[in-house]
Amino acid sequence: MELTLDTGKGHYHIRAYGNNFIQINEQKFSQSLVVTPHRLIYPFPPQRRADCNSAHLHTIIELNPSIVVFGSDENLFPDPHLVNLFYRHNIGLEVMTFAAACRTYTVLMSEERHVVAVLLLTE
Repeated sequence: MELTLDTGKGHYHIRAYGNNFIQINEQKFSQSLVVTPHRLIYPFPPQRRADCNSAHLHTIIELNPSIVVFGSDENLFPDPHLVNLFYRHNIGLEVMTFAAACRTYTVLMSEERHVVAVLLLTE
């Protein structure tokens, strides 16, 4: 699916996504990544939420987001330790499908929110 919403300020725009890829600006990626309006972390080693360890989660927290959008095509119920960690740092957490996370990131970025999207792609 292609996205064409006015994305506001920021350097990293999700332009398209599919089953096994995400396109940020003009570049296609086929592995998990973390994207903010001003930073791209690629590759991001976890392919599933269960693969995320404390070092991965602290990398996300250090980006100082107001909200984290976690996108994967796994079970949509977040792990309690994941929820607690973000809430202890006053960071909102939304867990959704990969496609919904791409669309949500684009909308929040256009509103100039401090959003981080964690987009998990399985190989």
